[in-house]
Amino acid sequence: MAESGTPRDFDFWIGEWDVVGPQGNQAGTNSITPLLDGGALAEHWHGTGGVEGHSINAYDTTTGRWHQTWVDSTGGFLLLEGGLVGADMVLEGTVAGTDGAAPQRQRITWTPGSDGVRQHWESSDDDGASWQTAFDGRYRPRQA
Repeated sequence: MAESGTPRDFDFWIGEWDVVGPQGNQAGTNSITPLLDGGALAEHWHGTGGVEGHSINAYDTTTGRWHQTWVDSTGGFLLLEGGLVGADMVLEGTVAGTDGAAPQRQRITWTPGSDGVRQHWESSDDDGASWQTAFDGRYRPRQA
């Protein structure tokens, strides 16, 4: 379960990033910038396959939880919430199933490290009993 957070919990994700997959292949670039004097972040993703996405990440001082709203150029839309679990930022949400399918749970974990940030995105079709990796990326500071 997420710990009570602070508006600076997600600062480790701020930066200009090259993002690579588990095999070291370039997956895209990501720009994470602070908003509103802290407590909110803007994300601008450019995938190597042409997908572009944006998210707004904001800290709710009332609940002590973080929220993310993600939209992308394929029509993807995701609402997540959560907070720190140890040093990791863990946000979860549910997306509606299509064509009569059951809702699908989504969980994204950002883990800070000495060489960048790992983003591990998982989905579950059985309400969290099992999880499948949707994306496993390593964020490395972008080289000029």
